[in-house]
Amino acid sequence: MIEILKNKYDRIKNLPKLKIPKDFSYNAFSYLVLGLFLGVGIAVQIITQESMDPELIAGVVIGTIVAGGILTVFPMWITVIQFIILAWIGMYVKIGGNFYPLFGFLAGGLLISPAFQLVQHWDKVVILRFGKFRKARGPGLFVLFPIIDRITEFVDTRIRVTDFSAEKTLTIDTVPVHVDALCFWMIWDATKSVLEVENFMEAVVLSAQTALRDGIGKHELAELLAEREHIGKEIQEVLDAKTNSWGITILSIEITDIIIPKELEDAMSKRAQAERERQSRVILGSAEVEVAEKFEEASKRYVNNPTALHLRAMNMIYEGLKKQGSIMLLPSTALESMSLGATLGALALNKDKIHEIQEKKLSPDNQKKPE
Repeated sequence: MIEILKNKYDRIKNLPKLKIPKDFSYNAFSYLVLGLFLGVGIAVQIITQESMDPELIAGVVIGTIVAGGILTVFPMWITVIQFIILAWIGMYVKIGGNFYPLFGFLAGGLLISPAFQLVQHWDKVVILRFGKFRKARGPGLFVLFPIIDRITEFVDTRIRVTDFSAEKTLTIDTVPVHVDALCFWMIWDATKSVLEVENFMEAVVLSAQTALRDGIGKHELAELLAEREHIGKEIQEVLDAKTNSWGITILSIEITDIIIPKELEDAMSKRAQAERERQSRVILGSAEVEVAEKFEEASKRYVNNPTALHLRAMNMIYEGLKKQGSIMLLPSTALESMSLGATLGALALNKDKIHEIQEKKLSPDNQKKPE
């Protein structure tokens, strides 16, 4: 039988989880009211009986504290009724029937103390009376009618942040991606969020995952990487239209991370590197064109001014020779225009003539004999 039920529900991923029902919240104020009733009961019992065993008083106090602790964990009216019945049975079996004032006040404290409910400023509660919706209360202190009133849930109306993800979802160009996102949402109507949907937290998360998968499937990978904010806005609008009937508003959807396969990541990295290299070459070509245009403009100024051209050429030679060990290549036309060949030849001829004159003066035939 168990195997049949297991096979029947194995396709359902979000089966309802075991949840302890709550009819109220047993808070510190409830403990205070219970303690007051217990103290009044002990005082009345002492007055009516004139003497009371201290061990009995200690046992009743400890039992009351334990009962309050159990009510904190299992806050249900059925638990309160069970404690009241057990208290009266224990009195008649263990102590005797002459302690009815004490146990009367104790029973009253167990019944009335859960009725005092304290709701925080950011919370709201939905109250049912005989199983039907009565009103939404909070924040502040209010009183329930014992047994007939119950609180379904304490609803936090502050802005919430929920993280969710879409694993192995295909984009429109069939690329599997893993996307993580954040959902900012809040409850503006506690009554609808409790009465219209069983578990609003789970409903919001599952709806957000579905909307995220649908949004990924409508875009290419390049759009998904470049237009995160726009895609998040689309998902937020679709999701908000669904959750408004539940009293929930989706404020924004923010895509935090997009994980793609490692092979595709390497290919995209190579593509980006090639694109950057292409852009650098285009920029270099544009710079060459600008330099050529400037040279062309400068050449027009040297056409009818050979002196300026000679000075420019001589400056180029000087700048090149200033650096030791440098080699400078000049066009032949530049050398011809500056007559460097004739100049250097004349300089070499003059050096040869000076050398010959010095050799003749130092020869023995031309030296004077002493008188």
